[in-house]
Amino acid sequence: METDHALLNVIDVESTCWEGRPPPGQVSEIIEIGLTVVDLRAGERLARHRLLVRPVRSEVSAFCTELTGLTRADVDAGTGFAEACRLLASEHRSGALPWASWGDYDRTMFTRQCRATGTAYPFGRRHTNAKVAFTAAYGLPRRPGMAQALKVAGLPLEGRHHRGDDDAWNIAALVLDLAGKGRWTASSS
Repeated sequence: METDHALLNVIDVESTCWEGRPPPGQVSEIIEIGLTVVDLRAGERLARHRLLVRPVRSEVSAFCTELTGLTRADVDAGTGFAEACRLLASEHRSGALPWASWGDYDRTMFTRQCRATGTAYPFGRRHTNAKVAFTAAYGLPRRPGMAQALKVAGLPLEGRHHRGDDDAWNIAALVLDLAGKGRWTASSS
């Protein structure tokens, strides 16, 4: 196996969402965690994982199901948030390996939900906002969404957009595109 400094966890979360504001008493919660392990040295995606997370302070709306394909029954069969964070740390070494996400939404959601639930934050400090890195590497005037970035890079969108495991897989392809061009630089955020 490659040394740890060559490995990167790419994370994408999906959360409960609504067309407008959340209904009274509900807050956006993580309902799916997609994780792709990338070997930066070998230039390949090594593994793809998906954790479904059972919400406790919100429900999956029809809008959310339309966007993500996830139903209430899907996420009700998932694990609790604290257990999902424990699995990230124990099975995916999330605290030891650097990680990346497309934008800062995923990091913010974990920070907020960990604080709200008293759950230990599962990641280390080495986070890279892949959207910022991609925008800089391609000299773009604005930060693109993931689907637009794939078009810019000439890469296909694999799977369903707004599914955590598929989006993590696609973001990993963008990271590898940058790494292959010598333009991936991990940073802290």
